Amino acid sequence: MKYPIYLDYNATTPCHPAVVEEMLPFFSEHFGNPSSGQHPFGWVAEEAVEVAREQVAGLIGAAPKEIIFTSGATEAINLALRGAVAGLKSKGNHLITLETEHKAVLDTMQVLEKQGFEVTYLPVQTDGAVSLNLLKKTIKAETILVAAMLANNETGYLHPVKEMAAIARERGILFFTDAVQAVGKIPVDVKALGIDMLALSGHKMYGPKGVGALYLRKSKPGIGLDSQITGGGQETGRRSGTLNVPGIVGLGKAAEIARQEFPTDALKLAELRDKLEKELLSIEGAHLNGSSDSRLPHVCNISFRGVSGKPFLIRINKHLAVSSGSACSSITDKPSHVLRAMGLDSETAVATLRLSLGKSTTEKDVDVAIDFITETHQKMKKGNPSGI
Repeated sequence: MKYPIYLDYNATTPCHPAVVEEMLPFFSEHFGNPSSGQHPFGWVAEEAVEVAREQVAGLIGAAPKEIIFTSGATEAINLALRGAVAGLKSKGNHLITLETEHKAVLDTMQVLEKQGFEVTYLPVQTDGAVSLNLLKKTIKAETILVAAMLANNETGYLHPVKEMAAIARERGILFFTDAVQAVGKIPVDVKALGIDMLALSGHKMYGPKGVGALYLRKSKPGIGLDSQITGGGQETGRRSGTLNVPGIVGLGKAAEIARQEFPTDALKLAELRDKLEKELLSIEGAHLNGSSDSRLPHVCNISFRGVSGKPFLIRINKHLAVSSGSACSSITDKPSHVLRAMGLDSETAVATLRLSLGKSTTEKDVDVAIDFITETHQKMKKGNPSGI
């Protein structure tokens, strides 16, 4: 076996070989700027960008003109939240989101609070679910936007965004979803879900890092969106800056591959995930966080009561590349805000493994993970904190 075995696909995924192959010519051979409309080098680059726009749109059931390319999901989230509410101040200043959102949403909401917006952070139940009745009761005349993620990045929980979006739409409120973990893993159709804005990222679906997109629903009248980066007026003035052509080409190819392969991938990964989960939950003190039904097919989040979290994770990571939560929050020693919102105490939240499988995960990988986690847990329970 080659160690460590990678089981952290929610943090990032390797570029698909076909994605890399598609990108390579645009680093040197087709290096033109798509804004250079006076010569063939620019034309080739512009055409490649528009092909990618069609590919990304096709993955989520959108129109190509509804796709805005960004440097990643964090920028897409900032553009959506800051850009949309900036043009709605005259209508109200109240925003609604969930306590378990990604930090890209939560931190942006905190900035908006400093700018005079009022934000309600809806609590979740022990499985991560949010009450639709509570959402209805929280909406008031000043509410202008609801932000709720499609799939939680730590537990894989799938929120009922279709129902939430319908509630918002009935009141004339914008609905935004962070779909970073869902797009390319499960079917996502923005029209069927009734979503106004959606953020996605390339590196979560076997595409390159440093590129993402914002879906912005086109309607009459359209959704107002103030640009957050001004300059050359690229992306119809929504996001200025020279386009990352190789990255965008890679994102488009990754979207095309995902559209073809995710149904088969989902079945395979669900089987492996279920095997891994079943064995790990047989360990004394092990507890599944989130729902066993409404979730992504490749993720499980398990807490192990009775062991010291940090030494446990350090020992596990000698052979398994796993995390205790979001990669973006792992630079701190604080327990997961998602698990704390779901009712876990700090000690249990730290003694948690987020195991996320991917295209390259094999049954052998899962067997080794089961044996190593079980063995390490047993050693630490017997009073050997290092697990050695």
